[in-house]
Amino acid sequence: MELGASAKAASYRLIVCDSVGSTNEEAMRLAREGDPGGVWLVAREQVEGRGRRGRTWSSPPGNLYASLLLIDAAPPEHLPELGFVACLALFNAVRGILGADPRLGLKWPNDILFNGAKLSGILLESSPLPGRGTACVAGFGVNCRWHPASLPYAATDLASIGTVLNAPEDVLPRLSDAMAQMLQVWAKGAGFAEIRKRWLANALGLGEPIRVALGTSSILGVFERIDSRGRLILRQGNKTQAIEAGDVFLPRHSTASPQSDRTACSG
Repeated sequence: MELGASAKAASYRLIVCDSVGSTNEEAMRLAREGDPGGVWLVAREQVEGRGRRGRTWSSPPGNLYASLLLIDAAPPEHLPELGFVACLALFNAVRGILGADPRLGLKWPNDILFNGAKLSGILLESSPLPGRGTACVAGFGVNCRWHPASLPYAATDLASIGTVLNAPEDVLPRLSDAMAQMLQVWAKGAGFAEIRKRWLANALGLGEPIRVALGTSSILGVFERIDSRGRLILRQGNKTQAIEAGDVFLPRHSTASPQSDRTACSG
């Protein structure tokens, strides 16, 4: 398991573990112990993997579980943008394996789908460090050689898609290089307009009717854009609503409740 050449040249470091509870939590532990950041933590399996909103993620060997620790990645008001930076980097890494396949796309806020099925996901977490600013961890998960069955939504993996580059060792170098590049483009928030432009160019459901689950309720509307803060702008007739957090369901996807989501994804 190695980082890409560009990531190495930019002085990113790599720690590989056989098994951890959560790569995100291990990265946060490093931050609390004084790590300066710029380190990738990769595990061959997670026994306490976590997804968005506290969901549990199944994480046995065979897929990529990786977290990048950054210290003071940007001013506080720009930190939520890091999720789009990470999503675009992962998309570029996967596209480097699958090529310019039109079935590959982004689902707000940070899922990557192939032919309507979930291929990967991201979990972004941050925590203040007394006297040292803020630790940010971007947790990446890619379904490489397997994906769970009997889910309330479609999922897939690189092996099922048919690519021979279907091991975590194939994905990590591309991901680490792409992340280093996208962080440079983002420039701690100064370049988010460019990140937003590139993200929208690969977004699924743009201009189409979608459903957004907000806790116990849901709303319907047309996915108009994401704004300068990364919020989803949903048009309902003559009005628009800005959504900061929610689960998006595209017309081609199951409308089953996301509360039981279990897949091999985030840290």
